[in-house]
Amino acid sequence: MIEPTGQHLIDGDWVSSDAKFTSTPLTGPGVEVSEGTAAEVDRAAKAAEACFASVSAMPVERHAALLRRIAAHIDDQGDAITAYGVAETGLPNARLVAERGRTVGQLRLFADYIESGDQLDQRHDPAQPDRSPVPAPDLRLVQRPIGPVAVFGASNFPLAFSTAGGDTASALAAGCPVIVKGHPAHPATGEIVARAIASAVSDEGYPAAMFQLVQGSTHDLGRALVEHPLISAVGFTGSLGAGRALFDLCARRPVPIPFFGELGSINPVFVLPHALAARGAELAKAWAASLTMGAGQFCTNPGLIVLPKGPEGDAFLDVAVAALQEVAAQPMLTTGIADDFINKTQQIAKMSTLAFQGQTKDRDVTPFISCVSASEFSANPALRHEVFGPFGLVVRTPDPESTLSLAKELDGQLTCTLQVDEGDAPEARQLLAILERKAGRILANGFPTGVEVASAMVHGGPYPASTNFGHTSVGTMAIRRWMRPVSYLDLPDYLVA
Repeated sequence: MIEPTGQHLIDGDWVSSDAKFTSTPLTGPGVEVSEGTAAEVDRAAKAAEACFASVSAMPVERHAALLRRIAAHIDDQGDAITAYGVAETGLPNARLVAERGRTVGQLRLFADYIESGDQLDQRHDPAQPDRSPVPAPDLRLVQRPIGPVAVFGASNFPLAFSTAGGDTASALAAGCPVIVKGHPAHPATGEIVARAIASAVSDEGYPAAMFQLVQGSTHDLGRALVEHPLISAVGFTGSLGAGRALFDLCARRPVPIPFFGELGSINPVFVLPHALAARGAELAKAWAASLTMGAGQFCTNPGLIVLPKGPEGDAFLDVAVAALQEVAAQPMLTTGIADDFINKTQQIAKMSTLAFQGQTKDRDVTPFISCVSASEFSANPALRHEVFGPFGLVVRTPDPESTLSLAKELDGQLTCTLQVDEGDAPEARQLLAILERKAGRILANGFPTGVEVASAMVHGGPYPASTNFGHTSVGTMAIRRWMRPVSYLDLPDYLVA
């Protein structure tokens, strides 16, 4: 099995820094990891820019072959990737095997998609030399790659949103060199994946700087990356605080660049009266299962549920609490994430009525549930913030009008869910008109924790769910983030690719 070295990958070389940090896996020994600085960022950015002209001119078939080769190399290292991932994150083996499948699946999906040419959105308005009163030029529009892209690895998805995750895969599919800042919570996992990508880059005859990895645990490293003048765009999945700080840095640059950040969401679930009456117990158990999946460490965790007042809502809550009592303690991804979860649940406990008080010990947690009225939720904006982990806030509404008012007060979300039966249609239609302005994805009679990787998927939403509501970080439309439209006027045929 490959042994991680804790090094950076810069322009094809595995290099160390003088400063180090030691990782803190859940099990097993930590890895001594090089602490990246502005010097490593500068070398990587210059190498990425130097190779951009050549790789951006390559045909899409080359990029597709690279994506498929990366997927094959990741599969070849599957056992090592899973072993390090389990040790570092505490996520179960089956979850990481499934996540690796999602990771290689999206690489292959992007390969198929770019071979179709649809990502180029090519448009052609032929010349009209005889048009009166003014001739029309020949116009050709195509999407072109934007330049070197910086990607920040995510803590909660060490594979699908990190080194070879959706941001990296879609940027490579667009023809952009990528510099990944590895997440310090899983540096060994990230390095093994990076070695698989580097092998694929070499095998396919690409410049070594097509993919690079800089390790580090400091805010200074992230700042150096987003502020480097040769970086053309940034992809990020993480907390609202960190993401907003990086977004502001991108905006304050002498030449601002796009920051595609997925930052936070409480993913409200609206249980409407007819659905509650017909299958309240079933819905309560399903919500409890979704809320606690992966210790609640999903950006699509259904952390808010809107429930009608009355005996049927009371019964729903009783069934949900009974289901949560059976949930065993689960480790959180890092000690810092566990501490933040404890602090936030304690704060919310002072603003609400605890329906189920979980337990915490080190990184292990069990779920917490609190209840508030619709008026209390409306009066306290602090209740609308994401709690990363197995926490659910239940809001009891006295009537449909209160439910609609609550929906209007929501911030931007990744997802909103309707639990609905046909008898709920009048209220559901009113809700839908509100929620489609609040979220990138709206579900009916399901729960949002699974995200299908497909062409029609939107994983994003109005701020603070993401910083650019017109794009997605999952699905084939993700490739468009790293391209921009160029219109060519009267370009002679010998210059048309």
